[in-house]
Amino acid sequence: MILKSEYDLVILGRGAAAFSAAIKASEITAGQASIAMIGFGPLGGTCVNVGCVPSKYLIEAAKVVHNQSHPRYPGIDSIKPAINSGKIMGSLRDAVKEERVNKYENVLKSYGNIDIYEGRARFLDKSTVIVDNNGDSEKLNGYNFIIATGSSTKIPHIEGLEDTGYLTSNTVWDLNNLPGKLAILGGGFIGLEIGQSLERLGTEVTVIKEHDTVAPGIEEEIGAKLMEILKSEGMEFRTGKKVMRVFSRNGKKIIETQSRRGKEEMEVDEILVSSGRIPNVAGLDLEKAGVEYSSKGIFTDETMKTTNPLIYAAGDVVDQRYKLETLAAGEGSIAASNIYAGTEKKVNLQLVPWAVFTEPQFASVGYTESGYNQTGRKSITRTVPLDLVPKARILREEHGIFKMVVDSETEKIVGIHVLSPNAAEFIIEGVYAIRYGLTFRDLIENSHIFPTVAEGIKLTAQSFTRDLSRMSCCME
Repeated sequence: MILKSEYDLVILGRGAAAFSAAIKASEITAGQASIAMIGFGPLGGTCVNVGCVPSKYLIEAAKVVHNQSHPRYPGIDSIKPAINSGKIMGSLRDAVKEERVNKYENVLKSYGNIDIYEGRARFLDKSTVIVDNNGDSEKLNGYNFIIATGSSTKIPHIEGLEDTGYLTSNTVWDLNNLPGKLAILGGGFIGLEIGQSLERLGTEVTVIKEHDTVAPGIEEEIGAKLMEILKSEGMEFRTGKKVMRVFSRNGKKIIETQSRRGKEEMEVDEILVSSGRIPNVAGLDLEKAGVEYSSKGIFTDETMKTTNPLIYAAGDVVDQRYKLETLAAGEGSIAASNIYAGTEKKVNLQLVPWAVFTEPQFASVGYTESGYNQTGRKSITRTVPLDLVPKARILREEHGIFKMVVDSETEKIVGIHVLSPNAAEFIIEGVYAIRYGLTFRDLIENSHIFPTVAEGIKLTAQSFTRDLSRMSCCME
């Protein structure tokens, strides 16, 4: 490959946002735009390598174990499956490699206009970056730039943590032997997914966090139900506790916490840090490019343009509340479209669905009840327990909640939040309802497939006007 020193588009990053932007720009220009993509480590970024793909693989493997040892139907005996953690983790890494090759490495072969640079990029000025790679440097000029460098695990400043050692959602996939006892610091959504999976595979899991809620950004009653379910499977939650220090003793890791009850110690085999993520802005020298940012990320407008009109940003590196692979890809595509198609496409975060792949799954789109009321408008809400959904009863999965938030005046749906089996599969109905301004009455007037868990969304809409306990199945 012959590399150039000047490009139409220079992309900093090689993950979901970067690939989406590069492909979109290539499509719009019929492959005529010269594109440089700069980064380090495996192609594909967080999602395929250390995020969505390995975590969902582990979740599904653990689900098989759980279902065999906890059959849901009378007449089916429980069995204790033999677990070879080394083979599970090895096959997980093979699956990651396969996805990376198929969806990133092989995809690049179709785009001769995209050059890949290995190294760390930093701005020299508003139109130039330097790529540093093991002592070698290369200067690239660009007419336009997209910054898509992603995010990294936020590591809290805890005495002794670095010396004692810890896992993150980046490194846990390197394990072969799963720990007997694991402490999760912070209990973010990624930590909950990994924690439940490891618990199902035989690890004793304890979540330690300062706050009493299961995780931020989730409706209070749904969060409480999710914590209740995870506890019922054996996960322990120690809330209201601040980790003061970590140290080693007799080959174990000791965590010292402080609460209103005083100091406590906990002995574990391993520690997983799950306290959020921070944008990868360090070392980019954004000041030299006229790009403003904070510790929360790069400032952009809704079109993904930064304070330098020739530079856009997309994905986790942006100052925004969601850090999702699908959002990153969408923003990368929007940035490329606005650069090369002259569009003014915008991102609407109220239409971005997100999910947590615990069992049951949590999925959400739009405003929470408190979030909508904080806008100065008033909402009315309904919650429906999962056990009122016929398909859930058939599945013997009756622990969950549906919640719908609507505007009190217009009756338009502004938020839908679900804790149920397969919630991530059907939350898209909430996206369309909000996007097209549907009311809860519009959902009632359209038939849903019976029996499905997704029917819970219609039942929640119906609960605004009638008592569900007085309805027959499929009542319109």
